[in-house]
Amino acid sequence: MDKRLLDILCCPVSKTPVRPASRAELDAANRAIGAGGLQTVGGAAITHRIDEALITVDGKVIYRVEDGIPVMLPEEGIGTVQLSDLPTA
Repeated sequence: MDKRLLDILCCPVSKTPVRPASRAELDAANRAIGAGGLQTVGGAAITHRIDEALITVDGKVIYRVEDGIPVMLPEEGIGTVQLSDLPTA
């Protein structure tokens, strides 16, 4: 993702900056999806694997990137409290 875009993106709720999610963070999210236990903040079940995402620098919210476009809608965020095995940065 373009560094200039990353520099201006932030969580739409907390205004916390975001960074690209690491492979380990994506793996933790995808394990939860596989187990059927991952939901968006809005309560929608996530059923498709996440290949790319942004995560707030405090590690609290993940935002999917679909077809190269960050989905930065508040209700589409994924709270990381759902991920018991999320690696700490």
